[in-house]
Amino acid sequence: MKAAYLDAIALAERTHRQFLDVIGAELARLDIEDINAVQALILFNIGTDHVAMGELTTRGYYLGSNVSYNARKMSDAGYLEQVRTDRDRRTVRVKLTAQGLALHQQLDQMFDRHVGLLEGQQTEQSLIDSNRCLAELEGFWAGLMRQPVSRR
Repeated sequence: MKAAYLDAIALAERTHRQFLDVIGAELARLDIEDINAVQALILFNIGTDHVAMGELTTRGYYLGSNVSYNARKMSDAGYLEQVRTDRDRRTVRVKLTAQGLALHQQLDQMFDRHVGLLEGQQTEQSLIDSNRCLAELEGFWAGLMRQPVSRR
Protein backbone atom coordinates (compact mmCIF):
# COMPACT_ATOMS: atom_id res chain seq x y z
CA MET A 1 0.00 0.00 0.00
CA LYS A 2 2.81 2.42 0.86
CA ALA A 3 4.48 2.02 -2.54
CA ALA A 4 1.19 2.62 -4.36
CA TYR A 5 0.48 5.67 -2.17
CA LEU A 6 3.90 7.21 -2.84
CA ASP A 7 3.59 6.40 -6.56
CA ALA A 8 0.23 8.19 -6.68
CA ILE A 9 1.73 11.29 -5.04
CA ALA A 10 4.68 11.36 -7.44
CA LEU A 11 2.44 10.76 -10.45
CA ALA A 12 0.08 13.59 -9.46
CA GLU A 13 3.01 15.98 -9.15
CA ARG A 14 4.58 14.92 -12.46
CA THR A 15 1.19 15.08 -14.21
CA HIS A 16 0.61 18.64 -13.00
CA ARG A 17 4.07 19.74 -14.17
CA GLN A 18 3.55 18.05 -17.55
CA PHE A 19 0.17 19.77 -17.88
CA LEU A 20 1.80 23.16 -17.28
CA ASP A 21 4.37 22.26 -19.97
CA VAL A 22 1.52 21.50 -22.39
CA ILE A 23 -0.06 24.88 -21.66
CA GLY A 24 3.35 26.53 -22.12
CA ALA A 25 3.77 24.83 -25.50
CA GLU A 26 0.33 26.06 -26.56
CA LEU A 27 1.25 29.60 -25.54
CA ALA A 28 4.44 29.31 -27.62
CA ARG A 29 2.45 27.96 -30.58
CA LEU A 30 0.16 31.00 -30.28
CA ASP A 31 3.26 33.25 -30.03
CA ILE A 32 2.16 34.50 -26.62
CA GLU A 33 5.13 35.50 -24.48
CA ASP A 34 3.65 37.92 -21.95
CA ILE A 35 1.90 35.30 -19.81
CA ASN A 36 3.17 32.02 -18.37
CA ALA A 37 1.47 28.64 -18.04
CA VAL A 38 0.43 29.12 -14.39
CA GLN A 39 -1.08 32.50 -15.23
CA ALA A 40 -2.86 31.04 -18.26
CA LEU A 41 -4.34 28.31 -16.05
CA ILE A 42 -5.56 30.91 -13.55
CA LEU A 43 -7.02 32.92 -16.45
CA PHE A 44 -8.76 29.84 -17.85
CA ASN A 45 -10.30 29.00 -14.48
CA ILE A 46 -11.61 32.55 -14.00
CA GLY A 47 -13.41 32.26 -17.33
CA THR A 48 -16.39 34.57 -17.55
CA ASP A 49 -16.71 34.87 -13.76
CA HIS A 50 -16.16 38.04 -11.75
CA VAL A 51 -14.46 36.66 -8.63
CA ALA A 52 -12.81 37.93 -5.48
CA MET A 53 -9.03 37.51 -5.29
CA GLY A 54 -9.41 35.42 -2.15
CA GLU A 55 -11.66 33.01 -4.00
CA LEU A 56 -8.92 32.37 -6.56
CA THR A 57 -6.67 31.19 -3.76
CA THR A 58 -9.32 28.96 -2.20
CA ARG A 59 -10.12 27.28 -5.53
CA GLY A 60 -6.76 25.59 -5.13
CA TYR A 61 -5.72 25.25 -8.76
CA TYR A 62 -2.46 27.09 -8.35
CA LEU A 63 0.12 24.88 -6.71
CA GLY A 64 3.19 26.79 -5.62
CA SER A 65 2.08 30.07 -7.09
CA ASN A 66 1.43 33.49 -5.65
CA VAL A 67 -2.02 34.38 -6.95
CA SER A 68 -1.73 38.11 -6.12
CA TYR A 69 1.59 38.39 -7.96
CA ASN A 70 0.23 36.50 -10.97
CA ALA A 71 -2.97 38.57 -11.03
CA ARG A 72 -0.92 41.77 -11.03
CA LYS A 73 1.25 40.45 -13.89
CA MET A 74 -1.85 39.47 -15.89
CA SER A 75 -3.35 42.92 -15.24
CA ASP A 76 -0.14 44.61 -16.38
CA ALA A 77 -0.18 42.49 -19.57
CA GLY A 78 -3.83 43.40 -20.26
CA TYR A 79 -5.47 40.00 -19.62
CA LEU A 80 -7.17 40.78 -16.32
CA GLU A 81 -9.00 43.69 -14.76
CA GLN A 82 -8.87 44.20 -10.99
CA VAL A 83 -11.61 46.29 -9.35
CA ARG A 84 -12.04 47.23 -5.70
CA THR A 85 -15.61 46.78 -4.53
CA ASP A 86 -17.55 49.87 -3.42
CA ARG A 87 -18.90 48.13 -0.31
CA ASP A 88 -15.53 46.92 1.02
CA ARG A 89 -12.50 48.70 -0.46
CA ARG A 90 -10.24 45.88 0.84
CA THR A 91 -11.90 43.38 -1.48
CA VAL A 92 -10.55 43.12 -5.01
CA ARG A 93 -12.59 41.37 -7.70
CA VAL A 94 -11.09 40.26 -10.98
CA LYS A 95 -12.47 39.57 -14.43
CA LEU A 96 -10.97 38.90 -17.82
CA THR A 97 -10.52 41.70 -20.31
CA ALA A 98 -11.32 41.21 -24.01
CA GLN A 99 -7.71 40.03 -24.46
CA GLY A 100 -8.11 37.60 -21.55
CA LEU A 101 -11.38 36.27 -22.95
CA ALA A 102 -9.71 35.72 -26.33
CA LEU A 103 -6.94 33.66 -24.69
CA HIS A 104 -9.55 31.78 -22.65
CA GLN A 105 -11.27 30.86 -25.93
CA GLN A 106 -7.97 29.65 -27.43
CA LEU A 107 -7.25 27.51 -24.36
CA ASP A 108 -10.79 26.11 -24.48
CA GLN A 109 -10.18 25.11 -28.10
CA MET A 110 -6.93 23.43 -27.03
CA PHE A 111 -8.85 21.40 -24.44
CA ASP A 112 -11.40 20.43 -27.10
CA ARG A 113 -8.53 19.15 -29.28
CA HIS A 114 -7.15 17.19 -26.32
CA VAL A 115 -10.54 15.60 -25.67
CA GLY A 116 -10.77 14.58 -29.32
CA LEU A 117 -7.36 12.91 -29.10
CA LEU A 118 -8.14 11.28 -25.75
CA GLU A 119 -11.36 9.70 -26.99
CA GLY A 120 -9.38 7.15 -28.98
CA GLN A 121 -7.08 6.35 -26.05
CA GLN A 122 -9.14 6.66 -22.86
CA THR A 123 -12.69 5.96 -21.90
CA GLU A 124 -14.69 8.58 -20.09
CA GLN A 125 -15.18 6.05 -17.29
CA SER A 126 -11.43 5.68 -16.78
CA LEU A 127 -11.14 9.45 -16.34
CA ILE A 128 -14.10 9.44 -13.95
CA ASP A 129 -12.43 6.67 -11.93
CA SER A 130 -9.14 8.61 -11.86
CA ASN A 131 -10.95 11.76 -10.77
CA ARG A 132 -12.70 9.84 -7.98
CA CYS A 133 -9.38 8.47 -6.74
CA LEU A 134 -7.74 11.90 -6.78
CA ALA A 135 -10.74 13.45 -5.01
CA GLU A 136 -10.52 10.76 -2.33
CA LEU A 137 -6.83 11.53 -1.79
CA GLU A 138 -7.62 15.24 -1.62
CA GLY A 139 -10.31 14.57 0.99
CA PHE A 140 -7.97 12.31 2.95
CA TRP A 141 -5.27 14.99 3.04
CA ALA A 142 -7.79 17.70 3.95
CA GLY A 143 -8.90 15.53 6.87
CA LEU A 144 -5.30 15.14 8.00
CA MET A 145 -4.87 18.91 7.96
CA ARG A 146 -7.85 19.32 10.30
CA GLN A 147 -6.40 16.94 12.89
CA PRO A 148 -4.64 18.49 15.86
CA VAL A 149 -0.87 18.30 15.77
CA SER A 150 0.48 15.92 18.38
CA ARG A 151 3.51 17.20 20.27
CA ARG A 152 5.81 14.62 21.80
